[in-house]
Amino acid sequence: MVKVGLFVKLHAKAGKEAELQTLLEGALALANQEAGTTVWFALKFDASTFGIFDAFAAEEGRQAHLTGSIAAALMAKAPELLSEGPNIETVDILAAKLAG
Repeated sequence: MVKVGLFVKLHAKAGKEAELQTLLEGALALANQEAGTTVWFALKFDASTFGIFDAFAAEEGRQAHLTGSIAAALMAKAPELLSEGPNIETVDILAAKLAG
């Protein structure tokens, strides 16, 4: 059961939308390596607004993700790709349906 999550909203700089999208698509391989990450989604809201939603069984998984390779890759590219810093929100999961 997932108990906690993260919702991150990302705004691409003009002309950097495709690069940000490619970075997020490539991060799936890294998410698959994280034992504590139960679900992970890269999202696109519009041409320049992207996001990440992920969920974890426990706070330890969330903290490991926040200090892991996806966060490091995103923060390394943030000044180049983002028009503003990532908006990272922690959330508690009230209910979930996960297909097996």
